[in-house]
Amino acid sequence: MTLTYFRGLGRHLLLRFALAAIIPLTLGAYSAQAQEVQVTIDNFTFTPPELTVKLGDTVTWTNHDDIPHTVVSAGKFRSKTMDTDNSFSFTFTAAGDYKYFCSLHPHMTGMIKVE
Repeated sequence: MTLTYFRGLGRHLLLRFALAAIIPLTLGAYSAQAQEVQVTIDNFTFTPPELTVKLGDTVTWTNHDDIPHTVVSAGKFRSKTMDTDNSFSFTFTAAGDYKYFCSLHPHMTGMIKVE
């Protein structure tokens, strides 16, 4: 084996170690930016009724009423019927305004704005 072979091998190993260090840092930076935001359902209202979130954020709705509710944004997402203390989560991957409502009680409405 020649000296050139060992130099090439050294560069190859150095590149592999560098990538092994950089990739987790890059992925960690992205996931650290994503937030989890809570919306409560209580007394036939969504609280807060309007939110602004960023791409990649997850919103979780939790029903604290003693009757079932749903969360529906036409063509975007739909929860199953949630009994007391059940939750539904959705991760927003596209910017825009997401109006939503409870399909069992349509007067209950909310809005998620995704930047």
